[in-house]
Amino acid sequence: MENDRNKSSELRQVIAAAVGSDTVQYNEAFLGKPNEEYCAWILDSEKWGGAIELAILADYYGREIAAYDVQSSRCDLYGQMSPFEGAPDVVDQTIFPINKDGSIGVAETLAESLVKEEQRKRSYTDTTNFTLRCGVCQIGVVGQKEAVEHAQTTGHVNFQEFR
Repeated sequence: MENDRNKSSELRQVIAAAVGSDTVQYNEAFLGKPNEEYCAWILDSEKWGGAIELAILADYYGREIAAYDVQSSRCDLYGQMSPFEGAPDVVDQTIFPINKDGSIGVAETLAESLVKEEQRKRSYTDTTNFTLRCGVCQIGVVGQKEAVEHAQTTGHVNFQEFR
């Protein structure tokens, strides 16, 4: 895998191609929007992906990806069900040795420590409970749901988070 922070556009293309090429698996019920609309949406650099995109990238790279939710400390694994046996040696590599208990030892401990530190610093956005103020009319709202309702009712889309 490359260590290139400017690769996001290419990875968005990979995801859009995977989704666009399998309209049965990636149907409207699964994506939450029509396949073609989703493909255009994920290509927008202002949008964020999640589980669907991580699963596609795990498959694309032939690697297991561990994603931590800082707020809850939950670790979600993607690609762990994919058999990569028979992959060429340059592709099929164990980056971190797996212990008998299923952990990856020091790497996992360091990742969990980082998550706990970021959690302590509240380095996450709680979209359900955050407090926002409308930049147009100054009304306060709580959570993404209320912000969306306010935006739909008023057309105001400029919000700032406050504590």
